[in-house]
Amino acid sequence: MKILHINTERTWRGGEQQTLNLLIGLKARGVASDLVCQPGSPMQKRADGAGVNVFPIVMHGEIDLAAALRIRKLINQFNYDIIHCHTSHAHSLAFLASVGTGSIRLVTRRVDFSIFRHSFLKLSGIKYRYMADYYIAISHKIKEVLVSDGLAGHRIFVAHSGIDSQRFMAADGGGLRDEFNIAENQPVIINVAHLAGHKGQIHLVRAIPQVLAKLPEARFFIVGKGELMEELKAAAAALGLKDELVFTGFRDDVADFYQIADLYVMSSVQEGLGTAALDALALAKPVVATNCGGLPEIIHDGRTGRLVAPADPAALAEGILDLLGRAEAARAMARQGQAMVQESFSIDAMVENNIKIYQKVSANG
Repeated sequence: MKILHINTERTWRGGEQQTLNLLIGLKARGVASDLVCQPGSPMQKRADGAGVNVFPIVMHGEIDLAAALRIRKLINQFNYDIIHCHTSHAHSLAFLASVGTGSIRLVTRRVDFSIFRHSFLKLSGIKYRYMADYYIAISHKIKEVLVSDGLAGHRIFVAHSGIDSQRFMAADGGGLRDEFNIAENQPVIINVAHLAGHKGQIHLVRAIPQVLAKLPEARFFIVGKGELMEELKAAAAALGLKDELVFTGFRDDVADFYQIADLYVMSSVQEGLGTAALDALALAKPVVATNCGGLPEIIHDGRTGRLVAPADPAALAEGILDLLGRAEAARAMARQGQAMVQESFSIDAMVENNIKIYQKVSANG
């Protein structure tokens, strides 16, 4: 079995980390896999460093005929059984490149948006129905969305994303308490995510005054960058928030924020799965998350964390206050979550599930 993976992203986010984890896992298991990605991208640099065989190809959008022709040459040269697409643009390019070759087209879907969300004249329906053979959804919720959009359920498999549960273990908090003047008795609440509308940080910002009214010593940190940074800062200023909330921007010491956190909050209104919540649970940190997307597949309310209504600042505030006010119960939930992550959301589990899917689609032809 030979597999060609395609990732068209020029930046590095969660999907690229999952792609790399999969490639490394496949290599370790002797599954022949090559990667097409953007030249000079973080994907190429990290894949090269991991010993993955990389074909750097410039890909301008999803209808880049020159790129499709170059990919087609690779398919014909190496006779790949499966073309595994890890981005939306890769989906279209793989179709153009592989028509008539006999290769199976497999697309991983990581978001719980409808395929018609940004579709002109609903052309995405054509793309998703006819331009791939099978799909991998990283959560059952994503599969539900795809089926409701008209895709046949038997063409969609579920393989949860996996994390390295040890990757933040060595962090010790660094000098964050000194840098931000955090007292030992101050609860630290963090959100680590791209600052985008679907991540729902605006609802977290609006929840903070309600938390501070009952727990004035609490400190909040929103870690990450994104297009909504200035809008979120303006909302915080309008609410009178100062040192109680820090927007850190991009940080390369994210592990230290997880280590000093008393609570992780995931405020999303849409979420494919929620690997940041998995990272928190891997460290046995209590989690409050919203009941949307794939998050209920991680956070079982009252057992592995608190699950609250999305887009509801009052509900977020209640969940935060509840777990901070019940420290022993919160720790017990976090420990259950940690065990669940180790068993069901490891990189090994993710790789093995993908291999099982490769075997099934190959058998189906």
